[in-house]
Amino acid sequence: MTAVTPAGPAPSAPSAPPVVLTAPPALAPLLARGALLSPLRRPRPDAAFPRTPLVLPGLRIDPARLAAYEKVCGFPAGTDALPPTYPHVLGFPLAMRLMSGRDFPLPLLGLVHTSIGITRRRPLPATGTYDLSVRIAGLAPHRRGTEAAVVTEMRTGGDVVWESRSTYLARHRTPGPPAGHHREEERAPHEPLPAVEEWRPAADLGRRYGAVSGDRNPIHLHPLTARLFGFPRAIAHGMWTVARCLAAHGTPDAAVVRADFRAPVLLPGTVTYAARDGRFALRGADGRVHLTGDVRPA
Repeated sequence: MTAVTPAGPAPSAPSAPPVVLTAPPALAPLLARGALLSPLRRPRPDAAFPRTPLVLPGLRIDPARLAAYEKVCGFPAGTDALPPTYPHVLGFPLAMRLMSGRDFPLPLLGLVHTSIGITRRRPLPATGTYDLSVRIAGLAPHRRGTEAAVVTEMRTGGDVVWESRSTYLARHRTPGPPAGHHREEERAPHEPLPAVEEWRPAADLGRRYGAVSGDRNPIHLHPLTARLFGFPRAIAHGMWTVARCLAAHGTPDAAVVRADFRAPVLLPGTVTYAARDGRFALRGADGRVHLTGDVRPA
């Protein structure tokens, strides 16, 4: 799914005081609650949304889980610094608590991760202690529905050392493209990036990444469960595609990363990683573009 730059979020009121957690929320009950509430949602860009940030202080990294994540995503093992995408995994349970709540207006089932922007201000030691916070930044109209922005921040010593902004799309009928939106095909196309490597993600990749990330959405786990949501086979997690590209590309110690998810990667499958001058892409065997992104020094 191609992300479109929104015309601007709905006007936001000041955030409520944060809720401080003592442990990461358990994901299975949150996913179940979100699934049960999804049919009751009536998404629209001017809907009310939860404004209370969630904060998890004093977070320590589990070395075994980190090592398993590095292996699945292709990052080198044994380095002291966290991979640039790993804080997203740490913040995912907090984001799911917010998006599965009764006051979140978009249905969790069918929600599509359309983009992520990451800023890493310095290397993050795997042995460090961090304060993690997640909040809903706002809703915005999208030509295919309503998009929610979720902001995740990691702090150490009071300083923000890593932050991300993800957009999630709930697809529904709209009156037309909002002002300021442009269809992707109307933009000036980039010259295709040169191929660097060919990858063959296996049929069980969704289950393996789900085990290390906690994201066990049924569209990633098995062909039967994926078909319930309109996919012919299980699809790779979008965040795996970003992580795998960054593992191949590399990132500066202080970096800004942007990635747009354009089309799902079916499992098993064959994809081509392409890159040049800080830009990267993932293409299918038929030339379909699954992911585009760029990396630059912060």
